[in-house]
Amino acid sequence: MDVPATPGTALAALAAHFAAMPPVAALQPTVDAAGDGRLRLRAPLAPNINDKGCAFGGSLVSLMTIAAWGLVFLELAQAGIEADIFVADSRVRYLKPVFEDIVVEAGFDDPSERATLVGTLRRQGRASIRLKSESMLADGGVAASFVGRYVAIVRTTGQHG
Repeated sequence: MDVPATPGTALAALAAHFAAMPPVAALQPTVDAAGDGRLRLRAPLAPNINDKGCAFGGSLVSLMTIAAWGLVFLELAQAGIEADIFVADSRVRYLKPVFEDIVVEAGFDDPSERATLVGTLRRQGRASIRLKSESMLADGGVAASFVGRYVAIVRTTGQHG
């Protein structure tokens, strides 16, 4: 991107990106809310159910992973930066089963890293940042927690991603 994207344009680009990846599209994620360094995704239970009638752990970790990835994508799109974003490592904890539609919320593990992400990427062409996601229950509890380190690398002309 040569110019910063508006929040609406960035969200549309994120939704298109999710839809273009078959494993992600199969989860059926939708953006529930975005802004102020947070991204909340929602996915129906039915396509993500396991043999016990609750959400499949692989779906939970996948949704938490893409929520954090999507948050980096939105931050960079709104700054006008095209970059390839990779999850470098992560840790997940499963705390409670989910017997309802899945809601995950991602945010920056350290708000000061959010403040330096764009500047570091512009100066060095790459940046590393830690994000966290949680799978939330309707009663306010946390079903699963995720912390991941993501790496963003500025695209050079001719690269696709």
